[in-house]
This record gives sequence, C-alpha cells and structure tokens, in this order.
Amino acid sequence: MQEVLLVIHLIVAIFLIGLVLMQRSEGGALGIGGGGGGNLFSSRGVGNTLTRTTAILAVAFFATSILLTVLATRRGSTVSPFETAPAGQQTAPATGATGTDTGKSVLPQLPASDGTPKVPVTP
Repeated sequence: MQEVLLVIHLIVAIFLIGLVLMQRSEGGALGIGGGGGGNLFSSRGVGNTLTRTTAILAVAFFATSILLTVLATRRGSTVSPFETAPAGQQTAPATGATGTDTGKSVLPQLPASDGTPKVPVTP
C-alpha cells in the first residue's frame, strides 16, 4: 500500500512541477520573464484551467504526503532497539593489529570519582 501511494505521490509531484512551469509569468521577479510575445497560452480560460489544475494537484500532493506519514508511523515499531537489547551485549569485540579478536570493549572509558579509568566488566 505504501509503495503504491509513494508512486502516486511522485507522479503528482512531477505533474505539479510541470504545471507550475507552464504557467505564464506575471513579471514580478525583478523584470525576469514578463508578458512578452509568443506565450504558449494566451487565452484567459486556459490560464484559469491551469490554475485550477495546479490547486487540485497541490491538494493531492499534501494529501498523499500526510497519508505517507501516517502509514510510516503506523508501520514503525513502538519499542526502541535500545530497550530490547540485553545489558550484557552492549560491548563489541575489537580487533587488534593482527586482525584477531582482543576481547576489549569499544565503549568509551569514563573516569571513576578518584580519577582512575574504570575497566568494563566482561563475562
């Protein structure tokens, strides 16, 4: 369902970009564009149709965005991976210069209250 909605969302986005680019510029951007001759759409009715279609596609874009967000949050797990990991499995083996397992912890060493570094307890 999510993949189908994502494809629809991308198609709507592409058509929305195309429609915005096809609309006639009003010339308000520092004199760029403007109403020069040779416009693709010179009729007022076609301009209104483009405006309505752009508005419909914009609503469809926002609707598919919201639906994709809702589907993604419902599909996701409510339990954090940090909550499910056992406490003894928080250290990973480190490899030495020879490529063998040294058995040392890769977690950072925090100093004890007297300033000496703590040594992690390994089972």
